[in-house]
Amino acid sequence: MSPTANRLRQRARPLTDAELASIPWLHGLEADARSRARETLMVSEAEPGDYICRVGRPATYWLGLIDGLLKMSNDDSRGPIMTFTGLAPGGWFGEGTALKREAYRYNVQALRRSRVAGLPIDTFHWLLDNSIAFNRFVMHQLNERLGQFIAAREIDRISDPDVRVARSLANLFHPGLFPGVGQVLRITQQELAYLVGLSRQRVNQALAHWERQGAIAVEYGGLRVLDLAALRRAGSDGPV
Repeated sequence: MSPTANRLRQRARPLTDAELASIPWLHGLEADARSRARETLMVSEAEPGDYICRVGRPATYWLGLIDGLLKMSNDDSRGPIMTFTGLAPGGWFGEGTALKREAYRYNVQALRRSRVAGLPIDTFHWLLDNSIAFNRFVMHQLNERLGQFIAAREIDRISDPDVRVARSLANLFHPGLFPGVGQVLRITQQELAYLVGLSRQRVNQALAHWERQGAIAVEYGGLRVLDLAALRRAGSDGPV
């Protein structure tokens, strides 16, 4: 087990009532399923740079982000780092790996101090076997995740920095995958630069562009989305 994994396990604790209330799938479960999940859910604090998942490590939890910001990327030992997606508050991830009980094929790293919840993989499979509501959520999650990765693939092929930033922001404000974000995402320009693969200065220019267009408002410590549809269609209807 890696030193980071040891630290995260040592910091693990049961969730507070407020943290449990923030989990989007928990409240729709049948009573016995909800009770089983509440009994086994744990949360831990990850420091900036900590790895929550590492390539080749076996999956032991299905994971969700209560607060903070994470990035999912490839194995840096096999060439340049490619960021697959950012993970915003309210998002749960790794269900495909948990379903197959296999090792991770990607890294997930904290970009800032983050609270990460975990449902033990045995509980995850018990819920699949015993809860129709949980199965529905996981199926919906897998469908939304597929759409997210298709969008991420499209973003990789976009050369216009303004459009890359817009589409990446739209992904982070996905209401189905990241219901905890709402209209405001707590993110710095440097963190967004890490996710988009651009310099902080170029990200700053792109944000200024979209603010002039009325799509976002740059606030202290974060961004407010005013027109999500405009971010999603960026680049598809000619210059903005």
